[in-house]
Amino acid sequence: MHEMLRSTLRLLALTLLLSAGVMNTSPEAGVVTVRFSEGLTRGFLVLRSGPGGTVLALGDLLQVARGTAIESRMVFHFTDGSLYDETVVYSQHRVFSLSSYHLIQRGPSFPEELDVLVERAKGQYRVRTRRGGKDDVATGAIDLPPDVYNGMIVMIVKNLAKGASEIVHLLAFTPKPTLIELELTPVGEQAITAGGRSLKATHYMLKPKLGAVRGAVATLIGKAPADLHVLIGGGDVPAFVTADGPLFAAGPSWRIETVSPQAPTFRPTP
Repeated sequence: MHEMLRSTLRLLALTLLLSAGVMNTSPEAGVVTVRFSEGLTRGFLVLRSGPGGTVLALGDLLQVARGTAIESRMVFHFTDGSLYDETVVYSQHRVFSLSSYHLIQRGPSFPEELDVLVERAKGQYRVRTRRGGKDDVATGAIDLPPDVYNGMIVMIVKNLAKGASEIVHLLAFTPKPTLIELELTPVGEQAITAGGRSLKATHYMLKPKLGAVRGAVATLIGKAPADLHVLIGGGDVPAFVTADGPLFAAGPSWRIETVSPQAPTFRPTP
């Protein structure tokens, strides 16, 4: 009986959350100006269970220019066979603007299989979920605000002016896309090392802002999004250091780090 009551409350809470409005935007939110143009990038990544924790996955950041657009892909191959594959296409004409977003996640590291596609030009979304051997597909029209930055958050943080905060938007998939605010705030400096050198990195807190109604509902159904933490180093030329937070709703906090390729020990042939 108690379990049935809890299930009913969760269903009611989810309905209230979705009915609160998918496209509720705030006048404070805004697009982010391009301070550093993006281009060809190849980064080697590792995903850990936490700072200094177990390696869960090895990954890559692959970014290329295709005409006037930039295509950026972050992919993780997990040790348990799971896959996280996120691709975003965006433009950078004075401000950053997301054109399309595609996310695939599957495998035992995730509670459900997910395949998401959002396209600004077509004004459409498609979300396919698979749980317990059953598929569910949600499609529909969507009018994206100019400051939606799924798959672009680290790049957006790198382009903030020193000491500046910003509020942007992300799409959460429940499974239909729900718009949430994300507050980006510098909260201090942290010492880091690079090849034996001591450097400083700025610590940014990325805090989802659901509002009073959505926050209470999300807490009730156990899907209140957690804060994320990003370190950006390099002073006048910013560089990504680490990111800590969940990869999926109500997921554990994992750490993304960059790693350097290691050359074999050999003597070059004269």
